[in-house]
Amino acid sequence: METIQVVLDSELLRATNGATKRARANRSSLIREALREHLKRLRANEFEARDRRGYQRRPDAGDAAAWEWVASGPER
Repeated sequence: METIQVVLDSELLRATNGATKRARANRSSLIREALREHLKRLRANEFEARDRRGYQRRPDAGDAAAWEWVASGPER
């Protein structure tokens, strides 16, 4: 693991310290987990935005019948 320095304002530091006590964790582990969750949400948002742009460019691409065939599975 690498060590970094993070600057927090007083209010955020107090909230972080309170959360660490409630979670019975240390500050570093709480911040690591919060950052992991935030990065996961950012990635999901990027995928959603990419898909949204794709559908906007080609809103009529593909028809429902083709997807129904795929969804019907191997028992065709």
